[in-house]
Amino acid sequence: MSWGTELWDQFDNLEKHTQWGIDILEKYIKFVKERTEIELSYAKQLRNLAKKYQPKKNSKEEEEYRYTACKAFLSTLNEMNDYAGQHEVISENMTSNITVELARYVQELKQERKSYFHDGRKAQQHIEICWKQLESSKRRFERDCKEADRAQQYFEKMDADINVTKADVEKARQQAQARHQMAEDSKADYSSILQKFNHEQHEYYHTHIPNIFQKIQEMEERRIVRIGESMKTYAEVDRQVIPIIGKCLDEIVKAAESIDQKNDSQLVIEAYKSGFEPPGDVEFEDYTQPMKRTVSDNSLSNSRGEGKPELKFGGKSKGKLWPFIKKNKLMSLLTSPHQPPPPPPASASPSAVPNGPQSPKQPKEPLSHRFNEFMTSKPKIHCFRSLKRGLSLKLGATPEDFSNLPPEQRRKKLQQKVDELNKEIQKEMDQRDAITKMKDVYLKNPQMGDPASLDHKLTEVSQNIEKLRLEAQKFEAWLAEVEGRLPARSEQARRQSGMFDAQNPATVNNCAQDRESSPDGSYTEDQSQEGEVKVLATDFDDEFDEEEPLPAIGTCKALYTFEGQNEGTISVVEGETLYVIEEDKGDGWTRIRRNEDEEGYVPTSYVEVYLDKNAKGAKTYI
Repeated sequence: MSWGTELWDQFDNLEKHTQWGIDILEKYIKFVKERTEIELSYAKQLRNLAKKYQPKKNSKEEEEYRYTACKAFLSTLNEMNDYAGQHEVISENMTSNITVELARYVQELKQERKSYFHDGRKAQQHIEICWKQLESSKRRFERDCKEADRAQQYFEKMDADINVTKADVEKARQQAQARHQMAEDSKADYSSILQKFNHEQHEYYHTHIPNIFQKIQEMEERRIVRIGESMKTYAEVDRQVIPIIGKCLDEIVKAAESIDQKNDSQLVIEAYKSGFEPPGDVEFEDYTQPMKRTVSDNSLSNSRGEGKPELKFGGKSKGKLWPFIKKNKLMSLLTSPHQPPPPPPASASPSAVPNGPQSPKQPKEPLSHRFNEFMTSKPKIHCFRSLKRGLSLKLGATPEDFSNLPPEQRRKKLQQKVDELNKEIQKEMDQRDAITKMKDVYLKNPQMGDPASLDHKLTEVSQNIEKLRLEAQKFEAWLAEVEGRLPARSEQARRQSGMFDAQNPATVNNCAQDRESSPDGSYTEDQSQEGEVKVLATDFDDEFDEEEPLPAIGTCKALYTFEGQNEGTISVVEGETLYVIEEDKGDGWTRIRRNEDEEGYVPTSYVEVYLDKNAKGAKTYI
């Protein structure tokens, strides 16, 4: 069906329809453009989301990504970046293949449509002019015919009148003939113009308008085909990225399937394993017998009681004791109270009470409580060689040999340090080899450079290698000590320790089983019988003679008199002023000092404490 034959009289409607088609095309372009903006925005939001949950460098989060579940999550974040990239590809392809192309086509379409309708209007104007000419000639012919009839009637009237002269009759006859001639001429002219008009009208309705309308129809059909092709392209752009998006999703599934719960559980063990062994059974304590202070894990008195064999060690070997504690401090701390202090006396002065307030009893604390206290206390130092690093621990610094960590964690840190030093050594050696090769080139080709200019650099690199090797040897020695490849003590001390264990099989348990928290947060690696402590007292004093006492963190005034009858406590008199060296840690006892060799615990409710703000850091204890 052709618009030229079927719609020959619908010029205006076709003009409106084609304009509507262009509007539809522009609307589709706008739709695709907004889709590309959505894709870009979505891709940007996906990238920001993936970036937000990426682990921060040099943070604790990086360590967490050792676990397979976290690795899978990291892989998911990386795949989301690729996923976002595909949405950017969709936006780019739609912009270049649809939006830009259709915008150019719309401009061409508008120009073509304008040209066709211009030709149509021109044909309309031409046929209208021809019609006007036809109407004009027709009116002229009609007028001339009427005038010829009037002239003929006038001539006949004059000819019939006998009173009219012959000259007047002749004049009327000539005028009638002239009018008849004019009518004939107008008739001929009208006939000619009518034929011309009919020809032009035929051409207009059967040639010009059909051709123009046919071109407009073809233009409109091309527009329809083009918008259909654009819709196919729209779908193809999405389809092209589906395999890559599917691959991203497959990688996410693969990462999820790579999660190994057993491996993550093993990593937890490696991260937090202390290397200690669980405590042994708690001994039965018989309270049916009168309680008298006997040899126990919490006392150093009566070290020779109950037939315990006295051991004498040669040289400077020592038993397993709490580090950083002098003998007098050790005696005080070992016997420090572990039960709630007595309440203050009801009267204003304790003199009204016959015997004054009673010092706390000293029952042996269950080992599980001591173990819990050990587990929640600050990291401890395991060997006497860490003595001089005690102060750095108080100030919160990490010892160089990581002796503040449990054995297993310490081993891992030392191994990591050794690996780092070996990498640095290898790097320096590679640099030395490069400088050596360059020096050989200079020796063979002096024009390239002076070999002597590299001597200083070569010496500097060699010194760096030597320093790093010494440092690596130091950490390897510590690592060997932790792993048991090198003895932590002398062989003689180890033999003596073994002999002691053999002589005390009933009371000496595994070192990890007998670790207990000391009152100030330290612990014993093998707190056995008091006899061992007694025997080692001399060597112990030699080891710690130069240690400074704990600094005072304030002063206190005794509100009541307190008779310290048990080990670890100290007697005070009402009104007496003393130094505070350790605050109440929540157990109701405050550690104070009278002089350099006299210190102990008193109930917190018996004293009024004045802390020195500048010395607040001294609250930290080992």
